[in-house]
Amino acid sequence: MDITQLVVILFLATAFAVIAFALTSKHKVEQRLSDPDAPKSSLAKDGPDHQDAEAVEKAA
Repeated sequence: MDITQLVVILFLATAFAVIAFALTSKHKVEQRLSDPDAPKSSLAKDGPDHQDAEAVEKAA
């Protein structure tokens, strides 16, 4: 096996793995976005951490 063939095979395997990972992640994100019962992110404006901070600000 020539070094050129090895490099090409490694490149194609890596590219395939990255594409497969991206498609899997995209599918999981789309499922979560379509789920109305999914919990809000703590980074979201209406997420659980921000609601607690607003309650503390109102109490002060």
